[in-house]
Amino acid sequence: MKLNNEVWAFIPARSGSKSIKNKNIVFLKKKPLLVYSLLAANGAKKIDKIIFSSDSKKYFNIAKKYSNFFFHKRKKSISLDYSSDFEVFNDFVKNYKFTLPRFFVHLRPTTPFRDSKILDRVIKNFIKNEKKYSSLRSVSPISNSIYKSVIIKENNIIFSPIFRSSNLDQINYPRQKYKKTYIPNGYIDIIKTELILKGLLHGSRVMCYINKKFVSDIDNLNDLKIANYYGANKSIKKI
Repeated sequence: MKLNNEVWAFIPARSGSKSIKNKNIVFLKKKPLLVYSLLAANGAKKIDKIIFSSDSKKYFNIAKKYSNFFFHKRKKSISLDYSSDFEVFNDFVKNYKFTLPRFFVHLRPTTPFRDSKILDRVIKNFIKNEKKYSSLRSVSPISNSIYKSVIIKENNIIFSPIFRSSNLDQINYPRQKYKKTYIPNGYIDIIKTELILKGLLHGSRVMCYINKKFVSDIDNLNDLKIANYYGANKSIKKI
């Protein structure tokens, strides 16, 4: 399949959230949540086109008030709680009838606070180095290393998934003893179309962009309260 040299934003906004009803259109600072990702994509000079993906006509009608985009009407079968990002991207790529871009910028509506200039800078840097990497994901530092994390197995046994052991002496050292760890945060992912066509999304050589400032990831009502608090603070205008 022939690809052009463009970069397209891909904004997935399904309905049916359980943690917050209609989470993607809940209001944050007087705007529906999904609008922030559309505005960030609009403001990025490196983004050539916006794909808005949703199973909801209501979401579509809200989104079109704020931006021009190509609408990807998602099937209910890939709009479920356990539907994967790959299923959504793959459905779009396989069914789009025209020339596809080389890159997609994945912008999740649940991460509303973005700076378009930062998006441009990250996109430019990735394209410059794209031969070295299969994709890009943004990450934030975790204050307490994942090396100290545990899961609970049968019979209330505490188990370390990192060391694959129930011997907790291995995780009982000061945090400074362990490597610094990070968590993907949804600020920006960059995905290669050629990888989607091979059945993958991120691949095995993923470039990182480290966010050191506040990145909101809205999953529940408490997250929404925090986002509203920080959103009212001008000091996080550029993050």
